[in-house]
Amino acid sequence: MPGTASNRWASLIRPHDLLWVAVFAAALATTEYGDAFEIVPLAALGVAQILEPKIPTTQTKRSRVFWIVLKIVLSFVLIGFGGGINSRYWPALLLPVVSAATTFGFLGTMTFTVLTCGAYLIYLAFVTTAKPVTVDLELRVLCLVVTGNLANTLAQELREQSERQRRTAEQLAEANERLQEAEKAARRADRLAALGQLSAGLAHELRNPLGTIKASAELLQRNVSSENEVAREMAGFIGSEVDRTNSLVTRFLQFARPLQLRRDKADLTQTLDRAIAQVEREAKGAAIYKNYEPEIAPFPFDAELMERVFYNLILNAVQASPPGGAVSVKTRQGDDCVEISVIDRGSGIDPANRDSIFNPFFTTKPEGVGLGLAIVFKIVDEHGGKITVESEPGKGSIFHVVLPNTAAASSAPTGSA
Repeated sequence: MPGTASNRWASLIRPHDLLWVAVFAAALATTEYGDAFEIVPLAALGVAQILEPKIPTTQTKRSRVFWIVLKIVLSFVLIGFGGGINSRYWPALLLPVVSAATTFGFLGTMTFTVLTCGAYLIYLAFVTTAKPVTVDLELRVLCLVVTGNLANTLAQELREQSERQRRTAEQLAEANERLQEAEKAARRADRLAALGQLSAGLAHELRNPLGTIKASAELLQRNVSSENEVAREMAGFIGSEVDRTNSLVTRFLQFARPLQLRRDKADLTQTLDRAIAQVEREAKGAAIYKNYEPEIAPFPFDAELMERVFYNLILNAVQASPPGGAVSVKTRQGDDCVEISVIDRGSGIDPANRDSIFNPFFTTKPEGVGLGLAIVFKIVDEHGGKITVESEPGKGSIFHVVLPNTAAASSAPTGSA
């Protein structure tokens, strides 16, 4: 497309390049001798100066050293064919000096400045009485040194400023990410509160009619004659469906009821073992591997509620795994926290659903209610912890639960005064 082509040319040709073209064109138009020995190195030096920033390999230090050395060599040749120590082309030596100053630190700049001055001073060996030194040589060498130092000082300030801006940008990005997470948590908390109130009211209103229906079904089943099998079967269906609905109402109440944490010192390993044993009883043949860190000492948390958390996560991992698939439960001690990871190799979570899995009533299971992970999130949040998920479709999921460990933080060694 024309617009794309013009943009490409605009990115390749910069105002600096046009200035260099003008400088070297003026130099070529005013050559002293006008022969190939003068024109070729001068043109090559101009091409090198313009092409250097456009070649991707110039990002490495080794390639930048190559370009600096190349400029020193071309400048040396140009001065040699342009009159030697008295050459009018001695300002060409500023190009490698400034390039070194913008690439390296003080020592690197001075090293290449000394090399450049040394290359120039080699032509003192060709000074004769017939061709004496007719220029202020000390002033030229001093000009190279001062230019290199000033350029390096400016470049160092620019590098430090760029580094400060980079750190500031990283801090802003991190702060923005934390703000977005806080906003998500606040929105989720608002939804949980509203849905909790709705669920509590609805559950209480349903309990009474469900009890009446259950009692009526039992009375009907007892009073229907044994010959009326259809009525007795229907009464049994009514009773079993009432039980299932009552179980669902109980889960609603568990979700809606404010949590009363009982923070007692408990053993995390034992809590995980109980949850794993419960899953193994319900999911026969489940392969669950334990990878516990032995240094985790008992710390305060509600063992009963956290057992429910681990049970839900491990059961979900087993159900998401293919037949014969393994689930791993891993613990790790942090500085002031404990991390528990539940790892499966199942089908993974669709990226479009990843932000919704902890929302109440969201589920991808045909018979699911969508309260399991919502209750898990609520319990972990009440503990002051955090739960996150990593998942890749087709490769499985990892649920991370991070719980604060005040015991580990208080027992950590402190520096002496």
